[in-house]
Order: sequence, then structure tokens, then C-alpha cells
Amino acid sequence: MRIKIIVSDKGSPPGKLAEAELYFDDGDLEGMKLIGFGVWDRRSGTGRSVTFPSRPYGVGSDRRSFTLLRPTTDMAAQDRLRDAILQAYVNFEAETSVAR
Repeated sequence: MRIKIIVSDKGSPPGKLAEAELYFDDGDLEGMKLIGFGVWDRRSGTGRSVTFPSRPYGVGSDRRSFTLLRPTTDMAAQDRLRDAILQAYVNFEAETSVAR
């Protein structure tokens, strides 16, 4: 699996740094990609966070979202993927700052 980073250069919404896509290079998902990950600056100003692909739905007048990619048994799997996306963003920043 490879992670591709696409910079959010429009500044909208505030705090969104980039989109991330997962490209599958092997197995049954070879040749496919999963989109919809977001890399964000934390509102507290300390660090970054990753949002996973989700679908909005309504409950009464409330608007909620249902995360589409979920762990089956290993709850740490989501954290590992989140960490890998954040590391890919750090690597992307380092590569693009050298190229400027």
C-alpha cells in the first residue's frame, strides 16, 4: 500500500492541510485506491489529526457521520493507519520544502 498526499491549497475549510489516498499495490485490492482521508491542524494548535472517509446521516435534526473504514478485531489498526498517513504527510512536507 502507498499513501498519496494532495495538498489543500484553497484554504477551505480552515485547518485542512491535505487529502490522503491509499493506493493498493498487491492482493485482491491491487489497482484500487481509497479516498477521503483528511490531514488537519488540531484546533488546540498542538499537532495534527487525520479524519477517515465517512458518510453523513441525520438523526432527527442532528447531523452525524458514519466512518466507513473501521477495525474488525484489532482496535489499534486504525491508529497504525492514522500514524502512517501523518508520517506520509511529514515526508511530503520534507520533500516539497527541499524542492522549493
